[in-house]
Amino acid sequence: MIFNYTSGCAYCGSPIKEGQRWVREKVYEPAFTGRDPIYRRYHADLFPGHGLSCWDKNELEVEIARIKAIKACAA
Repeated sequence: MIFNYTSGCAYCGSPIKEGQRWVREKVYEPAFTGRDPIYRRYHADLFPGHGLSCWDKNELEVEIARIKAIKACAA
């Protein structure tokens, strides 16, 4: 497996520099069955003045969207 360390963060778009901690999310796109998964990379460290890392912000947004979808189906 080849890692591209010059890839940018999927949340903020900033480059992930060598030495920075990052998280890789493996995503299977259902429309492309039979193809390899795609990988999204996120900053794992906090930036100065931010309360959450890019990974934490992404996970929070995903969870909020999931809760909204559940409430919409229940209504």
